Amino acid sequence: MIESALVSDALHVFAQQRRLGEAAAEQLSDEEFFHTLADGSNSVAILMKHMGGNLRSRWTDFLTTDGEKPDRNRDGEFIIAGESRDAIRQIWNQGFDRCIDTVRSLTPEDLTRTVTIRGEAHTAVQALIRSLAHVSHHAGQIVLLAKALRGNRWEVLSIPRGKSEVARGNFWKSTPET
Repeated sequence: MIESALVSDALHVFAQQRRLGEAAAEQLSDEEFFHTLADGSNSVAILMKHMGGNLRSRWTDFLTTDGEKPDRNRDGEFIIAGESRDAIRQIWNQGFDRCIDTVRSLTPEDLTRTVTIRGEAHTAVQALIRSLAHVSHHAGQIVLLAKALRGNRWEVLSIPRGKSEVARGNFWKSTPET
């Protein structure tokens, strides 16, 4: 029972964070999407490319192979080499789709298994929580960066200031206005 609730809740949070990142990115022009605030900083495009690559690697053959796949080019995820916005979105979607499909397939017995990430042993639950934290961290960065780039053109993704009483209980529904 707890195991199925954990999987269900994890899927819910992955979907929320995906929607949050996508809603923030959709507000950006192509120039803003690829813009970095300083040398060595990440653009929204880079963050989305990295998240897609990370999720694909971690959740491909999750129970049977190391989460850091030999074909992953992590350093390349932080470089935009002429990819289009659509190509970045495809990497993002492939990663999230792989993650969601894999998490959805986990059984209660699977959650007690040991998996490895970069040679380090984790329980499957630890790996799941690690991935949720990573996705949430970067989704928050995407929102912050998009908000900074949009300035006064930013459209609020959650509860607007001064509207807390009106929105009470509605913020984290399955289809939030985030």
